[in-house]
Amino acid sequence: MAISRAQLVKELEPGLNALFGLEYDQYDREYEQIFSMESSDRAFEEEVMLSGFGAAQTKSEGSAVSFDDAQEVYTARYTMETIALAFSITEEAIEDNLYDRLASRYTKALARSMSQTKQVKGAAILNNAFDSTYTGGDGLELCSTAHTLANGSTFRNELSTAADLNETSLEQALIDIAGFVDERGLKVAVSGTKMIVPKELQFTVDRLLESTLRPGTADNDINAIRNMGMLPDGYAVNHFLTDTDAWFIKTDAPNGLKGFNRTAVRTSMEGDFDTGNVRYKARERYAFGWSDPRGIFGSPGA
Repeated sequence: MAISRAQLVKELEPGLNALFGLEYDQYDREYEQIFSMESSDRAFEEEVMLSGFGAAQTKSEGSAVSFDDAQEVYTARYTMETIALAFSITEEAIEDNLYDRLASRYTKALARSMSQTKQVKGAAILNNAFDSTYTGGDGLELCSTAHTLANGSTFRNELSTAADLNETSLEQALIDIAGFVDERGLKVAVSGTKMIVPKELQFTVDRLLESTLRPGTADNDINAIRNMGMLPDGYAVNHFLTDTDAWFIKTDAPNGLKGFNRTAVRTSMEGDFDTGNVRYKARERYAFGWSDPRGIFGSPGA
């Protein structure tokens, strides 16, 4: 269906003072606060979690040394999606428009729609972080209390009891992150670097991280989180998170949450000989996901 003069009646008449509705500012690429972005030249990317060795064993004099096996644990796959949108304008609508270049105006709107979709798809990884039907390489959701390990045990990147964001729950989350282990149960040095919160929690997180003294109390205690230099990158507000009380901590674990850009957004146009209509299209390919769930810690709120 092409945009015709019937949809642009006011733009065909003299006396119009302003055209508006397409000039709003946009939020910056907020998904870049969550994901490590990489480029790709494949239909999909795979990353394999490896298991190292367990703790070394004491060897008695004259006895044989203990052997251990390393293995591949699971594979995380990022499948590139193709995102596209198009519109068409009749030849007559282009000719008779009095106020603006239709193509220029609606091409900008097309780019904005593409950008918005990428923001939504990036945030969807966290919006589905507690959904057991939205799984990663280990067969579990991103944030779980029972991520399986190669040694048969489990670890969690979610509070054992869901809690709203406050001083107590944030401190417990940082303690839990410091207790992360690898696939064989060995301690790993991982720490929280940045909080990711919805717009509804921006004031709460600012008080928690920026107050000099303990927030919300009459005590003259220091703000330990700030004093210890926890969460050195502060916090980021993501306006595309849908759960108003869910909150997340991004960690410095390597190969955590990733995004792959396969094809940058491209626009193209063509005219139709028979009708004279001009068609415009935007297209982009990318994927969001996670390899190591240790890259994030979260709580769905109470």
